[in-house]
Amino acid sequence: MIHVLEVPQQGRAQAWFAFDETDLIGKIRAARARPDGQLHAVASPRELLAASGQAPDTAPPWIAALAQLHGWDTPLYRADALLGEGIYQAEPVSELRACVAALVDTLQTCRVYPDDQTALDALYRDPLYQGRDGFYAHMALREQLIALEVLADDL
Repeated sequence: MIHVLEVPQQGRAQAWFAFDETDLIGKIRAARARPDGQLHAVASPRELLAASGQAPDTAPPWIAALAQLHGWDTPLYRADALLGEGIYQAEPVSELRACVAALVDTLQTCRVYPDDQTALDALYRDPLYQGRDGFYAHMALREQLIALEVLADDL
């Protein structure tokens, strides 16, 4: 189980979980989808041209520039939260990394724990959960771990 704690700029912290990496990516995509941006995409300049509906001789300048720099059939990666809006690069970007960057982008703080034990250990060791400032974050993660029977309700 993957555990996520979100601390927004304003308001209370909230914790949620995903069953696995695929579920985590799906939940982030559903929550952070934007019509004007891409969380993660892979396309060659030829595919971008086909999607634009233009002919090769009338390719939009930005697609022609990508093709000139990388070739028409090189897979290019776009991850707006990591690379900047509308930026493509040839160096691979994992979908998980791109989605987590999009998740964190609008938050004050975020923690992603890959398993139950890591989340449980963090609850008592991470300074985020300490003191008055960390009370709501601590309680959000604690309640999540109790609900999932990772932690016994000892209050």
